[in-house]
Amino acid sequence: MEKWYLMTIVVLIGLTVRWTVSLNSYSGAGKPPMFGDYEAQRHWQEITFNLPVKQWYFNSSDNNLQYWGLDYPPLTAYHSLLCAYVAKFINPDWIALHTSRGYESQAHKLFMRTTVLIADLLIYIPAVVLYCCCLKDISTKKKIANALCILLYPGLILIDYGHFQNIYNSVSLGFALWGVLGVSCDWDLLGSLAFCLAINYKQMELYHSLPFFCFLLGKCFKKGLKGKGFVLLVKLACTVVASFVLCWLPFFTEREQTLQVLRRLFPVDRGLFEDKVANIWCSFNVFLKIRDILPRHIQLIMSFCFTFLSLLPACIKLTLQPSSKGFRLTLLKLYSVILFFFLYHFRPVCLVLSEIPFMSTWFLLVSTFSLLPLLLKDELLMPSVVTTMAFFIACVTSFSIFEKTSEEELQLKSFSISVRKYLPCFTFLSRMIQYLFLISVITMVLLTLMTVTLDPPQKLPDLFSVLVCFVSCLNFLFFLVYFNIIIMWDSKSGRNQKKIS
Repeated sequence: MEKWYLMTIVVLIGLTVRWTVSLNSYSGAGKPPMFGDYEAQRHWQEITFNLPVKQWYFNSSDNNLQYWGLDYPPLTAYHSLLCAYVAKFINPDWIALHTSRGYESQAHKLFMRTTVLIADLLIYIPAVVLYCCCLKDISTKKKIANALCILLYPGLILIDYGHFQNIYNSVSLGFALWGVLGVSCDWDLLGSLAFCLAINYKQMELYHSLPFFCFLLGKCFKKGLKGKGFVLLVKLACTVVASFVLCWLPFFTEREQTLQVLRRLFPVDRGLFEDKVANIWCSFNVFLKIRDILPRHIQLIMSFCFTFLSLLPACIKLTLQPSSKGFRLTLLKLYSVILFFFLYHFRPVCLVLSEIPFMSTWFLLVSTFSLLPLLLKDELLMPSVVTTMAFFIACVTSFSIFEKTSEEELQLKSFSISVRKYLPCFTFLSRMIQYLFLISVITMVLLTLMTVTLDPPQKLPDLFSVLVCFVSCLNFLFFLVYFNIIIMWDSKSGRNQKKIS
């Protein structure tokens, strides 16, 4: 009883922080003619409500795709349509065709913020609570603390409730987390269904599809493809196909309709340099002009190959040795898309916050810092500082992260033992990581202060944005190496334990 009482308080704290952040500014506020992502979401409600389904993804006089054209999967469009029906009931002017373009008011802002909060309450927050309650080998107190830290993660709060990204991240992440819960608890069909809903809400969830596929395929191999494993494989295939068919049914009537939706979902013509994000390409383009040297299609091929190759070892291991822990760690590995592909994604790291609290907290701080140029553009500096400090304090007090820096706590013991066979003096790894953390934090704080207080040189107007991008990328490269080590050495540690037993 006390457990649920405390969990309720944690949820209320999370909701309070979200709503407080939502009182601040948002993307494109009062900035015509394009405004921002807030306007994109409003415009999608306008389009889905006033136009037939067949016109949602096509350019026309009523649907100018250059003005925030719909470029997310069908479930996002259906969600926009649902919100539009509510908006129509409250104030038809909010979604009136053409005349509502750029509509802004306090009442409408309240409505839009409320739609995000409701989505959180229905999908994301229940998934977080249940996930934390299902964690094994930790106390009830730690489960509640884990839920608090996940719900206070500033990156997601600032994007959904501050910036108001043109998609409800909480919905796709909530469905994905339900999927993680399902397949981890052997509810494989329900987990597959939930993850398919995540993909059909936001195409970026495709990045997570490879670990899901490998984990479920590994389960089928383990059960035997000539018996129960084959039956499970067929059931999974039917579940995936049926869920996609139901979501895409209105767009399967004509071949061109389907192709147009796919073209809108995967706009590869934008290239790798649409914005200054903390990936390899944007960071090193400062020194080597990749954008000018290589044709766009070559950039795309390189990006895909690097991304795929960076994921391959962990996914092969997951297929051959399927385990819930390995599955979660492989999901973490997917943040390599930050480095090698178009976009970035941080949230899977929350899944191992209780297992590797020091490194997870550090990573999530860096991920929030990498959003600094975007948050400053939206006048969200104060909410960023406050939510980041609240998250950091929650992690420090809940997990005593500075006491969890030994090789064993960092899950680097088996790696260190292997290295010490050749380098007996290799005893400083834990201390080195602590120093790197200190350097990282000091650099982020100083760069934030410089960005806020100093004007960049006239010849280098993007200096601070590029520095934020570059520093974040260096941190992410370090984490890429770290997570690779704990994934690959985890299997060796497991084998050694089996031999001992």
